[in-house]
Amino acid sequence: MTGAPLNIALIGSGFMGRAHTLAFAAADRTFDLPRSPRVTILADRDLGTATAAAASLGIACASGDWRETIADASIDMVAIATPNLLHAPIAIAALEAGKAVYCEKPLATTIAESEAMTAAAAASGLPTAVGFTYLYNPMIVLARELIAGGEIGEVTAFRGIHAEDFMASADAPFNWRCEPDQAGGALADIGSHIIAMARHLVGDIAAVSGRLHTAYPMRRDARGADRAVTVDDQMDAVVEFANGATGTLAASWIASGHKMGLAFEVSGTRGSIAFTQERFSELRLYRSGPGRTNGFTTICAGPEHGDYGAFCPAPGHQIGYNDLKTIEVKAVVEAAAGLPSAAMSFADALAVERVTDAIRRSHREGCWIGLQAAWAGASAASISS
Repeated sequence: MTGAPLNIALIGSGFMGRAHTLAFAAADRTFDLPRSPRVTILADRDLGTATAAAASLGIACASGDWRETIADASIDMVAIATPNLLHAPIAIAALEAGKAVYCEKPLATTIAESEAMTAAAAASGLPTAVGFTYLYNPMIVLARELIAGGEIGEVTAFRGIHAEDFMASADAPFNWRCEPDQAGGALADIGSHIIAMARHLVGDIAAVSGRLHTAYPMRRDARGADRAVTVDDQMDAVVEFANGATGTLAASWIASGHKMGLAFEVSGTRGSIAFTQERFSELRLYRSGPGRTNGFTTICAGPEHGDYGAFCPAPGHQIGYNDLKTIEVKAVVEAAAGLPSAAMSFADALAVERVTDAIRRSHREGCWIGLQAAWAGASAASISS
């Protein structure tokens, strides 16, 4: 690596904090980056937690105060891997302190916070990135290229779901994801992935009609107390895209049997593309035409598919989640260096949050919600049903 150091403060040391640390280290060794990412300090809810995590991850410094960490003049970028409710205050403070920001999804738990974060980014002029990791999969890059190149003709429909089962049991304990001000429910927490995917592959969403459902209105917390659950366990929505295509979106964290069921099918006038994250080194392509053997073809990821080749010289060997995170970090570092980048900015992520907010409004008001005005920066408008 020949680039100057990019000193990073990591806020949060849970699963995503570890994923960030591993990805920054791997990216520096896997790609020829314009700057060399170095996580120099880790901050968490208290000094003890931060110190233990920093030692485990090989990070030199630890802090129990994220505000103090952001103020450090040596820091170039702040990476946010905290529970969702902390995204906005940390990101805005970091931008105001002159730091680039790399934040996990969703951007925030409310549309107001998402707009405030995006406004702060615009005012600062600093690079931002949001961790929609699955968009960086070489198979998704290929799918987008095939769609844009007309391989399946004009897109007519998108059917997508993000299905997991970590809350499927009635015995699953009440946790921070059940708090409306911390996670925002299945729609915000995992539904944001399928919304981002739909926009990435098909384009802007023009209108939505959505429904939210809470299957378990009560859950028991770690102390044995019954707690009311007011967030959604699953979401279903019908959508219209700006290009005239239609579709359905769904998100559920009570989908028994699915561990990472981010899946979709894109239909066009001359074919279809199908994908599931549970087999994410494969893409299924159907080309319309006559013949008794005509059907879906399975494409296995290989070195000819974008950044796959940086990890393995042979097709079919597959890459893993942490490799996708490494590819994402490559884009983040390129953005931080002021270069053209595939990184999803705060402005891009705000568009996802506008769809999320419109689905919530549709559920409350019982009508279609149009997003055309939102593209121009206004609030989503109701469409009479």
